Amino acid sequence: MTTGLRHIPHAVLMLALLTAPAAAVPQGSAAAAESLSLCNAVDEMPEAQRANVLARGEAMAEAALAADPNDGRAHFALFCHLGRRMKHAGIGFSQLMDLQRLKREINAAQRLAPDDADVLAAKGALLLELPRLCGGDPAAAERLLRRALAVEPDNTDARCYLAAALRARGESPVDAPPDC
Repeated sequence: MTTGLRHIPHAVLMLALLTAPAAAVPQGSAAAAESLSLCNAVDEMPEAQRANVLARGEAMAEAALAADPNDGRAHFALFCHLGRRMKHAGIGFSQLMDLQRLKREINAAQRLAPDDADVLAAKGALLLELPRLCGGDPAAAERLLRRALAVEPDNTDARCYLAAALRARGESPVDAPPDC
């Protein structure tokens, strides 16, 4: 009987860890939120407007970070703007410097908001999209995407990127949204 009782504190500790609320996701500043909204809307804008909007949003995110270097949303917004700018600019030598900065910003966002499903999905997508030579890591990407879905099961971006990762591995994703 005492043998079973010895394991109770361990079981209680495990149950507490599993049911504890996730770490609070930093809300970030109003400037960071506005910058992130701009970034999320830029792909729907006419091409002639994109560069100006990306530059304005990037400046807003940088200003938010200057005011508070621990603003997780500002790091995420800056990551978003850098990524969109790189996507629309195409490949060039300056992309290598931008890529390093992009990685620093998503790592900072994850450090400050380790349980934010959008941050986890974005980092997973980045690791999935990058070639191995540039830091791509499909296995780490899949772990991050699964973690994002554990935090927020309805996260469509995480679900679509996970489906892509599984397809790349030759598996058929079971519950991929139809528009992935």
